[in-house]
Amino acid sequence: KLYVGNLSFQCQSEDLRDYFSGFGKVDDATVVMDRDDPGRSRGFGFVTFATKDDAEYAITKTDNVEWMGRSLRVNMSRPRGEGGGGFRGGGGGGGG
Repeated sequence: KLYVGNLSFQCQSEDLRDYFSGFGKVDDATVVMDRDDPGRSRGFGFVTFATKDDAEYAITKTDNVEWMGRSLRVNMSRPRGEGGGGFRGGGGGGGG
């Protein structure tokens, strides 16, 4: 599964699927939409390829490449909770 960032706000899931299908068999393509304005993209999405080889090939052909007027950022997506997260530590004890 690839993370695709810096998408045009006009980009739809079908656009993403059509573009990335040029690099391999796409199983799924989704542009994440704004909750407050459902017709507007949040500027990123995900593409799932049938094989890891297709996904890696797509990265080499699309990362930092201009599409729909924007320079794409494409990399392997990480499961939620991994990577840059915030601090989720537990609170310290009480006094008595």
